[in-house]
Amino acid sequence: MRSAAPGRQPWGAISAFLLPAFTVYVALTAYPVLRTFWNSFHKVLPRSEQWVGAANYVALANDELFWKAVRNTFVWASASPLIEVTVGLLLAVALHARVPGMRFFRIAWFTPVLMSYVVVGIIWVWIFNYDWGAANALLRSVGLGAYVQTWIGSPATALPSLILVTSWMWTGFNMVVLLAALHSLPTEVIEAAELDNCGWADKLWHVIIPLIKPTILNLIVLSFIGKMKIFDLVWITTKGGPLWSTETVSTYLYKRAFEWSTFDLGYPSTIAAVWFVIVMAAVLGLTWLLRTREKLEY
Repeated sequence: MRSAAPGRQPWGAISAFLLPAFTVYVALTAYPVLRTFWNSFHKVLPRSEQWVGAANYVALANDELFWKAVRNTFVWASASPLIEVTVGLLLAVALHARVPGMRFFRIAWFTPVLMSYVVVGIIWVWIFNYDWGAANALLRSVGLGAYVQTWIGSPATALPSLILVTSWMWTGFNMVVLLAALHSLPTEVIEAAELDNCGWADKLWHVIIPLIKPTILNLIVLSFIGKMKIFDLVWITTKGGPLWSTETVSTYLYKRAFEWSTFDLGYPSTIAAVWFVIVMAAVLGLTWLLRTREKLEY
C-alpha cells in the first residue's frame, strides 16, 4: 500500500471522513437556513411562489404582535438564566459542603431535568389550577387566601409563572455542572482561604466564583440560547395567552405558519430569518460582554 508522501495531507481520506457529516449538515441545516431567507422575499403559496421583495420585512417591522413576542422572549431569556445559575450555584455549594441527605437532594433537584417540557407543562397546569391546584391550596392553608389567583390565566402573572417553571426545571442541570466545577477546584486555594479566616460568603464571592467564572458564563449563554427558542412549555400551558402575555417568537411563528389559514409561508419565513439574525447577534454580543478578560492561574 502506497502511503502519503511526508508533508502532504491525505485529502482523500479526509474527504471520505468529512463527506457524510458535511452532507447531513448541508441537507438539514445549511439548505433550510438559506431556503428560509429565500422564502422571506416571496409569497409562498401551496402551488405558487411570488417575488415580493422587502414587503414582508416592512410588514414585520409594523407587526405589533411580533414585537410583543420579542419583548416576552427577551424578558424570559434574561431573567431565567440568572435565576437558574444563581440557585444552581447555591445548591451546588450546599452539596459540595456535604449537607445531610445530599444524595437524596442531588437526585431530587436534578430529576426535573429528565422530564420533557410536555410533562412539566401538564404538571404545572395542575399546580396552577385556581380551584384545586397546589399553589393556591398552599396559600389558603397558611392564611394567605388574598393572594390566590389564576396564575397562568392572568396577563400580569402568566409570564412570571412560566419563567418560574423553566427555572425550576433547569436549575438541577446547572447545579450538576457547577458541582463538577467545584470538585475540580484546587484544594490548596480553598484551604488557604480558610486559614485566613475567610467567611463562607467571602469565600464564595472572592474565591469560588472567580475560579469557576468560565463555567458560570457558559451556563448563562447556553440557558439564554435555550430560552430564546422556547416553544413546548408555552404551547402546552397557555398557547401564548392570555392576551398575548406569554407569546414567544417561536409560538407566534408557528401560528402564522400553520394556524392563521393564510397558506403563505413567506411571512413566517421572514419572522424566522429576522429572529435568526437577532439571536446570533445577541449570543455574540453576550459572549463578548461576558468573556473572561484575564486568565486565572493557580
